[in-house]
Amino acid sequence: MRNYKISLIAAVSAALALLTSCGNRAVIDGVLSDAPEADVVVRLLDVNRYQTLDTVKTDAQGRFVYKLKIEKNQPEFIYLFHNDTRIASLLLQRGDRVKVSADTLGTYTVSGSEECDKLVTVEKDQSEFLGRLSSLQARYSDMNPSTAEAAAVRSDMTRQYVSYYRTRVRYIMENMSSLTTVPVLYETLPDGSPIFSQATDAIHFRNVADTLSKIYPESRYVKALEKEAERRASLLAIHTQIKNAEETSYIDINLPDIKGEKSSLSNVKGKVVMVYFWAAGLAEQKMFNLDVIKPVYEDFHGKGFDIYAVSLDTDKSLWASVVKNQKLPWVNVCDGLGTASQVVGTYNVTSIPSLFFLVNGELVAGTGVKDEASLRAFLKKNL
Repeated sequence: MRNYKISLIAAVSAALALLTSCGNRAVIDGVLSDAPEADVVVRLLDVNRYQTLDTVKTDAQGRFVYKLKIEKNQPEFIYLFHNDTRIASLLLQRGDRVKVSADTLGTYTVSGSEECDKLVTVEKDQSEFLGRLSSLQARYSDMNPSTAEAAAVRSDMTRQYVSYYRTRVRYIMENMSSLTTVPVLYETLPDGSPIFSQATDAIHFRNVADTLSKIYPESRYVKALEKEAERRASLLAIHTQIKNAEETSYIDINLPDIKGEKSSLSNVKGKVVMVYFWAAGLAEQKMFNLDVIKPVYEDFHGKGFDIYAVSLDTDKSLWASVVKNQKLPWVNVCDGLGTASQVVGTYNVTSIPSLFFLVNGELVAGTGVKDEASLRAFLKKNL
């Protein structure tokens, strides 16, 4: 009797272990028509590249079975290939058992998983859209671009894109909790440019990432999507700043001052602002400050003259020391990059000192200012 109980306990334990093992896995029960004894390559999408998991061989009827371990709450995108042809796309969760019927040309059906069904629909919609677009592009390539017929085809291509884009937005809004929204967000046109290419599409990336991160916090796809959402949010912020910024005729400069705090050229509000490129490491430059710039500044600052001085020194300690010792009262900035500073190319500085002038917020070209006399004459004329 005792031996019977031990055997029963062992049998139950074995059964539970088997159930647990099966529960950790997804099973693909497949048929590849007209392909007996053929190789089927199983690949996992590792965010932006394929990782080959295994190769299974079909039997004499083209049937095959493959089991793979799926971590809890971490569904995986799995793709089946025959030679170089993708014959099935799957989104598998722990415990799924799906049946796949495919041919060697890439036509397939899947049953047993709602997420797989959605992925099939997503890929079918994308394939049909790209087919329509390719047909129009082929027609257009044989036309004279200046004709009315060519213009009509271009217009049709635009309509096709706008219509498809709207269907993709509607899909992700209706399926926010499905991982199938991830490949939708990354869809591209035939030239490789993204379908979701507008700055405001950052909102869609953010909304999907926020929703999926609550459901699948450990998913590799969700983590990658969160990074992309952050990147797009930053681009959207820049786009918004540019859109709302006041128009200027000059490129702004924003560099650290002697306190290490960023100071912008656009924040200097004088009627006439001189953008002054110099170097504290050169003796003649220090003399130019004291003999020319400083006396002129003292005479005209009260009338609306100001200076934004950009040092092209690599020794920031030396620069700061000179600014303090010479008691230079205007805005002084330096990034420590010397001639490698981005502002050198931006303002095409080829020698120092170099002087540029903003008059009432407008960059003035060809001032001819090069010494104290010409500087005083320019200021008298514009103040």
